[in-house]
Amino acid sequence: MSLLGMTTAIILVASSGTTSLETTATTDAARIATNAGFLLGNAHRCGVATDRVVKAGQTIRELIKATAKDDKEQQEATDRFATFFLLTALPDDGDSKLVASCNTVTTEFQKFERHRVAGAPANAAAGSPANKAAGGTVAPRYRPGDGE
Repeated sequence: MSLLGMTTAIILVASSGTTSLETTATTDAARIATNAGFLLGNAHRCGVATDRVVKAGQTIRELIKATAKDDKEQQEATDRFATFFLLTALPDDGDSKLVASCNTVTTEFQKFERHRVAGAPANAAAGSPANKAAGGTVAPRYRPGDGE
């Protein structure tokens, strides 16, 4: 295992403990963890820049946290993410089941990076404030007679 691979794995799975692997994800957090672990592990294997993989991993960690019903479910999903990440980032020589095409992985990873979460600022780089559910947008001016 390369030093870069080890560093990435440590950063992404630092809070993980278990490496058991169920065959079916039964919660939203587990499904997110399974799919994300597979995608990010393969992205790392395919040479996607480490900082991009780490940033995506942080987003996934927040998604798992948001969808988990409790701390136990969150920990189980985090463990599942870690397992899938490690299995795909560093596959055994004879194990081709978890190895996806690098072209496909890169395309899907780029789609994930472009995905915007509802309610997040559309132009975060420009420093525009986020539109929040309670406000952040200018209220329309109503004229007498509107809706009366």
